[in-house]
Amino acid sequence: MKFRFLIFFFLILTVSFSATAQSTKQLQQKRKELQKEIKKINSLLFKSKKESEALLSLLGDLNKKISVRTKLIRTIVKESETLSKEIAKNEIQKETLEKELETLKKDYANMIVKSYKSKNNQSRLMFLLSSENFTQAYKRLQYMKQYTSYRKLQGEKIKNTTLDLTILTDSLVIIKDEKQELISLHLREKDSVKNEKSIQERLVGKVKSKEKKYRAKIKKIQDEERLIDRKIQRLIAAAIAKSNKNSNTKSSKFKLTPEAKKLESTFIANKGKLFWPTQKGLVVRRFGKQKHPTLAGITVQSNGIRIATEKKAKARAVFNGKVMSIQLLPGRKKLVLIQHGNYITSYQNLDNVLVKEGQHISTKQEIGTIHTDAVTGKTILIFGLYKGKFINPEPWIGKMI
Repeated sequence: MKFRFLIFFFLILTVSFSATAQSTKQLQQKRKELQKEIKKINSLLFKSKKESEALLSLLGDLNKKISVRTKLIRTIVKESETLSKEIAKNEIQKETLEKELETLKKDYANMIVKSYKSKNNQSRLMFLLSSENFTQAYKRLQYMKQYTSYRKLQGEKIKNTTLDLTILTDSLVIIKDEKQELISLHLREKDSVKNEKSIQERLVGKVKSKEKKYRAKIKKIQDEERLIDRKIQRLIAAAIAKSNKNSNTKSSKFKLTPEAKKLESTFIANKGKLFWPTQKGLVVRRFGKQKHPTLAGITVQSNGIRIATEKKAKARAVFNGKVMSIQLLPGRKKLVLIQHGNYITSYQNLDNVLVKEGQHISTKQEIGTIHTDAVTGKTILIFGLYKGKFINPEPWIGKMI
C-alpha cells in the first residue's frame, strides 16, 4: 500500500513538473521576444538628432518602449514566480528521495549483517541438508537465490536513487541561478522604466506647451491620409470598371481570368503566412481607430499599418501579383498598388520604384526604396490591404523573421 502511494505521489510530481517546465519555456520565449522588440525599437526608432523638431515622434517612440518594457517586467515576474514553484516542487522531491535513499541504505546494511553472519558455505550447506525432504530443500535453494538477487537489486536501487538525487540537486542549483539572474534583470528593467518615465514627463511638458500647434499638425496629416485613401479607392474602382467594360452588368469585383482566380485562391490560402513587406521591421501604428500615442483626446484612423525599418530598405511584394498602378503623392513620394485577384496590396511612402505598371511580379520581389523622413530620421513603410474596403493586413502576414 505504501509502495503504491509513493508511485502515485511521484506520478503527480512528474505531471506537475512537466506542466511547470512547459509554462517556464513559454515565458522564457515571450521574454526573449519582448527583449528582441526593445532592441528593434532602439535600432529602428529614436533616429532624430533634433529633439525640438521631432518632439511628438520621440515621445511616441518612448511611449512604445515603456509599454514593451512594462510587458517585459510583467513577464519576468511571472517567470520568476514559476521558477519559485518549480524550486519548491523539486525541494519536496529531493526530500522524498533523500528519505527513500536512507531507508534503502538501512535495509541494505541489515542484509549485509545477516549475510555476514551466515556467509560461510558450511552454514549454507547445512541449511540445505537439514531439510526434511527434497521439496523443502528446493524451496530453501530458491530462497537463497532470491535473497542474493534481492541484494543485487537493492544495490542497484541505491545506485539509481543516488544518481537521481545528484541530478535533482544539480538542477536545483541551475534553477536557483536562473531565478537570481531574473531578479537582477527585473531590477535593471525597473530602473530603465524609471529613467524613461522621467524623460517622458519632461517631453510631455514640452508638448503641452505647444499643444495647439501639434494638434493642428496631426489634423493636417490625417486630412492628407484621408485624401490618399480616397485616391486608392478611386483607382481600384476605376480598375474594376475597366475590367468589366465589355460586360453588361456592373460589378464591385474584378472580372478575373482563370489564372487570376487561381492566384486569388492561393493568396487566400496563404492568409497568416504572407511575407512581410520589409526584410526587417517593427509595426509602429496598427490598423483601425486608435488613440493618439502622445496627445490625449485625439483619435487617429489608420487604413493600413506603418512599419519602421532600416534606412535605404526596400519594400517587397508579400505575394505574387500584377502591378496595377503607380502613383505620385505629395512630397514626391510614390505609391504602388499590386493586384492579387480581387485583393490589392498597397506600398506607400516610396522614394523610387523598381517595377512598372502591368508587370507581373513574384513574392519578395523588391518594389522600391522606402522614404526616410529628414526630421524624424525614421524609415516608414505604409502597407495596406484592400478588398471592397480597407482591411487589417496584420492577420494576413506571417510572423516577422
